[in-house]
Amino acid sequence: MTNTLAIALGALILLAFLVDALAFGGGLPLFIGLRLANLIEYLAFWR
Repeated sequence: MTNTLAIALGALILLAFLVDALAFGGGLPLFIGLRLANLIEYLAFWR
């Protein structure tokens, strides 16, 4: 991954969180965190 691509991807993620916070009340980080916790629990089951 090049530096330009990493910066663009990081900016896109930050923009998504900013739009969520301003327009939709900021529930995206909680949603992503809960989904990540569910994924980790699911993967731990198969270990």
